[in-house]
Amino acid sequence: MRRGLILPLIGFAVWAVLPHVLTRHLTDLLVFTAIYTVAGIGVGLLLGHCGIVNLGQAAFYGIGAYSCAYLTVELGFPNVAGFVVGAAISVVLALMVGWPVLRLTGYFLALATLALSIIASSLFYEWDWLTGGELGIGGIPKLDVFGFKLDTPGRFYYLAWVVAFLAMLLVNNLVTSRTGLMLRGMRDSSEATASLGVDLQWLRTRVFMLSALLGSIAGSLFAHYVSFTSVQSFTVDKSIGFLLIPVLGGVRSLWGVVLGAMFITILPELLSQIGDIHQILFGLALVAVVVLLPDGLVGLLRQTAGKLGWGRTGS
Repeated sequence: MRRGLILPLIGFAVWAVLPHVLTRHLTDLLVFTAIYTVAGIGVGLLLGHCGIVNLGQAAFYGIGAYSCAYLTVELGFPNVAGFVVGAAISVVLALMVGWPVLRLTGYFLALATLALSIIASSLFYEWDWLTGGELGIGGIPKLDVFGFKLDTPGRFYYLAWVVAFLAMLLVNNLVTSRTGLMLRGMRDSSEATASLGVDLQWLRTRVFMLSALLGSIAGSLFAHYVSFTSVQSFTVDKSIGFLLIPVLGGVRSLWGVVLGAMFITILPELLSQIGDIHQILFGLALVAVVVLLPDGLVGLLRQTAGKLGWGRTGS
C-alpha cells in the first residue's frame, strides 16, 4: 500500500512545484494543456466509450468563452455568471441537437457534428453585436478566488489543473459505474444492449450533454485566462484539435487525454524553434503516433513501464 502511494505523491509534488521552476512561457503552455484537457475529456468520453466521433466541441467551447466575455464586459455581471450561463446554454443546445442527430451513426454522425461546428463558427462571425465579430471582445476580467486574483500563468495554473482533475474524476466515476457498463455495452453491441431495456438514444444524448458541459467550462477558462475572445479561436480546426487529443493520447484513458493535450500544445511550440518546416514536422509526428501507436501515447508509457518492471507487484 505504501509503495503504491510513492509515485502519486511524487507526481503531486512535481505538479505543485512546476510553476515555481519553469519559465512563464512554459507555465503558460501547461495552462493551455489543462484547458484543452477539460475539452478533450468530453470528446474522448464520446469516442472511447460510445464510439461517437464529435467534431462539434469548438461550438460549446466558443459558447462558454463568449458567455463569459459578453456578461462580464458588456453587462458587468460577476465572473461566475458567465460560467453558469455558458454551461446552461451548451447543455440545452446539446440536448436539442443531440436528440435528433445522435440517431445517426458512423460517418453521417461525424458529418453532422462537423456541421454544428461550421454553423457555430459562422454565427460567431455574423453575430458581431454579441461576439464582436472579427474584432472580438477584450478586457475580460481575470478570475479571482476569495479575493486572490489569478492574473499570472503561475496562479491560473492551479485553478486550470484542479478543474481538469475534477473533470477526470467525474468521468472516471461515470465510466466505472453502472452507466459506464451500459456505455461499453452500447459501444460493443448496441442491439444486445437495447434488448436489455437500455434507452440508447437518451444514453447517448446525456453523454453528449456532459461533453458539451466540459467544452463550455474549458471555453470559459480560456476567455478569463487570455482576457480576449475572437472568432479565430473557435473554428473547425479547433474541433479537429480537440478530437486529436484523445486519439493521440489514448481514447479510453483519462491520463491519455492529458498526454494528447500536451502533445498538441507543447510539441508545436518546440518545433516552431526550427523554422517554417515545423508544421510539416508536426504533421509527420501526428502520423507517426497514429500509425505506430494504436493505443496512443499512454500505451507507449505502459509498455515502457512494463519493460522497466514498474508495473509488477511485489510483496
